[in-house]
Amino acid sequence: MTPQPLAATAPLTDAEGEKLLRRVLMRIVPFIFLCYVISYLDRTNVGFAAIGMNKDLGLTATMFGWAAGLFFFGYFIFEIPSNLLMQRFGARIWIARIMITWGLVSMATAFVTGPVSFSIARFLLGLAEAGFTPGVYLYFTYWFPGKWRAKATAAFLLGIPVANIIGSPVSGWLLDVHGVMGLQSWQLLLILEALPAVLLGIVCLFVLVDTPAKARWLSEREKAWLAERLAREQQSISASHGNTLRGALTNPKVFILAAINFCCIVGSVGIGLWMPQIIKSMGWANSMVGLVAALPYLFGAVAMTLWARLANRARHRLRYVVSALTLAALALVASALLSDPVLKITALGLAVASILAFQATFWAIPSTFLTGRAAAGGLALIVSIGNLGGFAGPFLIGLIKDMTQSFTGPFFCVAAILAIGTLLMVWLGDPSKKVATPGQSPGLETSSHRP
Repeated sequence: MTPQPLAATAPLTDAEGEKLLRRVLMRIVPFIFLCYVISYLDRTNVGFAAIGMNKDLGLTATMFGWAAGLFFFGYFIFEIPSNLLMQRFGARIWIARIMITWGLVSMATAFVTGPVSFSIARFLLGLAEAGFTPGVYLYFTYWFPGKWRAKATAAFLLGIPVANIIGSPVSGWLLDVHGVMGLQSWQLLLILEALPAVLLGIVCLFVLVDTPAKARWLSEREKAWLAERLAREQQSISASHGNTLRGALTNPKVFILAAINFCCIVGSVGIGLWMPQIIKSMGWANSMVGLVAALPYLFGAVAMTLWARLANRARHRLRYVVSALTLAALALVASALLSDPVLKITALGLAVASILAFQATFWAIPSTFLTGRAAAGGLALIVSIGNLGGFAGPFLIGLIKDMTQSFTGPFFCVAAILAIGTLLMVWLGDPSKKVATPGQSPGLETSSHRP
């Protein structure tokens, strides 16, 4: 048998491997990022719709907060099953299914007639979208080793501010459009902003590739190198932490991370859903509400990019995770105490940017000790329990707003929950370390792992 040429059989060099991973990132992440932009827009645009919808449907602040938050109960119920089904059917088919169904349900929300139908629509939207975010995190474990997975995750999470930077002005403008096909402006908003989800879901079937082994745009040499690199990393994680689903679902670290995620999402979703009404209460017109609401996320997009880059280079990632959440709590307290509208919005923008910076660094942590089915179940559990904060945040803000007729009390409440998340993160330390270094506590100073 004639031996194969050396160039065809030799493994990639380190430089060639880094170049390959950069190409894989540029091939996969932009499309996933676009899907996440539409996903986040469709779950939060109800905050703008509420400016007209609440009056038309007779919703109080408490009713709106309760119904809007029910999205996350649907998410919670179907999160883990959805991620396990993605393992069975593959990311291409399953992410396409998720996007098409959530787009259709989001469109249907435009035709609700009262508190009950609005609540049902939000719950069904959560069921439809469940599994998308943890599914993407799981998908990244199929393609990227540690450092590059952190880069992919940070780029993916930029979809949150970008969705608001683009969506807020568009939503504000649509609220001033009347008389189109006999629809109210908020109905038109919900329909037009849901349509891209259905279209992108169809495109998923032609763009996404389940695993590197199925990628026609990779050579056999590149596939072999990437498979070996990922297998080596997963074996190392499995040896230290295990890779069974049962192990992940009974791991205290997973539940602590879920609780921390809960605290963060109370702030991110609570502020995000109520931001348009907070700004509207200051007397701005609808079009200006959209522009002003985009500013905190514009700042946040820059902040989370720089923060993630600093964290990836640092010896102690957890310092960045903790400090971001701490700053978010302090900024929210400042926003509650300030009376000048410009200063109040500035402080609120700092809180939003800090929460985004936290998310950009936090999500690199779970995959440092979860792999295989443990990653599928563990990531879904962290997201699903955390997403219950998406119910608690809007509901608490609405309830306290109705009780006090002010947003000051809600801001203090959310800031306290963010502070609890900070304390939990400090207590947990570095979850990737199985045993603390002798003579040291397993906190921030012993964390030398860089996800």
